[in-house]
Amino acid sequence: MSKKVILIVVAVIAIVGGIIIFPKFSLFMASRKTTVNNEAVEYYIKGFTSLEVLAQDLEKQGAIDDVKAFIGVAEYKGLGKENVALGKYIIEPGTPYKTVLNGIKLNDAGNGNAEVEVDVTFNNCRDIRELGGKLSKILLIDSAAFVEILDNQKTLELFEMSREEIPSMFLPNTYKMYYDTDEKEFIERMSGEFKKFWTEDRLQKLKKVGLRKPSEAVTLASVVYSEQGRVPEEWPIIAGLYLNRINQGIKLQSDPTFKFCWGDKLDGVQRLLNVHRDIDCPYNTYKINGLPPGPICIPPTEVVDAVLNRDNNKFIFMMAKPDYTGRHDFRVEYADHEKLAKIYQNWLAGEMKNQ
Repeated sequence: MSKKVILIVVAVIAIVGGIIIFPKFSLFMASRKTTVNNEAVEYYIKGFTSLEVLAQDLEKQGAIDDVKAFIGVAEYKGLGKENVALGKYIIEPGTPYKTVLNGIKLNDAGNGNAEVEVDVTFNNCRDIRELGGKLSKILLIDSAAFVEILDNQKTLELFEMSREEIPSMFLPNTYKMYYDTDEKEFIERMSGEFKKFWTEDRLQKLKKVGLRKPSEAVTLASVVYSEQGRVPEEWPIIAGLYLNRINQGIKLQSDPTFKFCWGDKLDGVQRLLNVHRDIDCPYNTYKINGLPPGPICIPPTEVVDAVLNRDNNKFIFMMAKPDYTGRHDFRVEYADHEKLAKIYQNWLAGEMKNQ
C-alpha cells in the first residue's frame, strides 16, 4: 500500500473517529460543567415549554453560564415536557449540570427527584375566596378553580357540608406540600387534616358544650376570634358567654357578624352604626337566633379548642374596656353592662374629639 493511500486511510479514520468521538467528548465535558451561582438559588418550574426556555431562565437566575451545554446534557438524558417535574428546587453552588437535570426529572411518585416541599401557611382569611387568593401565591393553584370546586354540589355532598359550612374544613397551620399541589390535592389534604384534628376527645367535648357538629364549633370560634383577635386568654371566656346566650335563647348580637354581611364595604370603618346593624342577612346575629350558618372567618385551631374548653361562667354581656388594651369587661346583668357601655361611649367620644 502506497504512502499516499495510508495517509488517506488515516485521514478517513481520524474524520470518522472525530465525528463519533468528538460529540461524546463534548457531552462528557458538558456533563462535568457546574452551576456558577455563589449562593443557593430557589428555582420554581411553574410550567414547561422547552429545554431552551428552561436553560435561558436558569441563565437569567445566575445558575448556569452555558445554555448550549445544559441543553445538550438534557437532550442526552431524554428530558422533555413529559418528564420534567413542575415544582420548587434548590440549586446549590457548584452543582453539576447532570445533577441539576436528574433532580428535575419526574419520578414514579409524581415528583421531581430533587423537588423540595414549600411551607403552606394561611391565617386571617375571611372566606374561601380570600383563602384561594393566598394559596395561589404559595402553590400552583388557580384561585377561581379552587372556589369553583368547593362551590360544586358534589364536593359539598362528599364532605357533608353546606356552602356556608365548608370554610370550617380548612384549619390554619403550616403544612409541608409540594409546590405543584393542585386544587383537588389541596382540598383532599385539608379534609384529612380536619379528620385528624377532630379526635374522639374533641368530639366528646363538642357534645359536652352543647354543639352538634364540628362546623358549629368552628363557626362559634370564628365569631369569638373576630371579637377578640389580640388577647387569647379571653377566648374561652367569650366562648362561654356566647354559649350561655345560645342556651338561654338570647341572640348573640355580635358586631362582626353583621359586618361580615357587608363584605369589604366596612373595611376601615372605625365606628359601626345602627344603619349597618340593620342589614337583613343570615349571618347577622342581631336578627337571627343562634349561630350563623357558617364561619365568618377561618379561625386558628387554638380558638376552636377554646370553644371546646369554654370557661364555665355566667356572663351574658361584654364591653370593650375604655383603653387601647383590646380587653373586655364581662357582666351577668344588663344594668351593669349598660353602665360600662356609657363609660366606654364617653371615652370613645373624647378620643375622637381629641383626634
